[in-house]
Amino acid sequence: MQRLLLALALTVLTTIASAHGYTIGSIEIAHPYATPTPPGARTGAGYLKEIVNKGNTADRLVAATSPAADHVEIHTMTMEGDVMRMRAVPALDLPVGARVAMAPGGGYHLMLVGVKAPFKLGDKIPVTLTFEHAGRVDVELNVQERGASDAMHEHKM
Repeated sequence: MQRLLLALALTVLTTIASAHGYTIGSIEIAHPYATPTPPGARTGAGYLKEIVNKGNTADRLVAATSPAADHVEIHTMTMEGDVMRMRAVPALDLPVGARVAMAPGGGYHLMLVGVKAPFKLGDKIPVTLTFEHAGRVDVELNVQERGASDAMHEHKM
């Protein structure tokens, strides 16, 4: 009985851990996540600890969609003096060998616009990412506190 419980626990932990990273073609996506949103918020942010292009040709993240929102935009954020400026960009370039982070506090992120329900700790928000060459991959944004531990694991597509 103890062996059965141990095997079951290991299977569950492996399944949970493998949800933190994805690979499609030569693109690796590490630790997709979101942070909780306040009640009534109409937007939420999604992050990818890192997108790595391990291929021999450049690629681009050209779109993202989610049933949890009316639409998803690829955003960049910059500080101009004391003012934070966010704007949608048509794509995120991934040159050969690129390592691009989508993280809170600057740079790129996914903006989920018209969220259908607040993001709560422990939720998993489904998102489809579309790359110009690698194609589409379904990922889950694990809703966690900002700065929570984000050990990376890989899930082959």
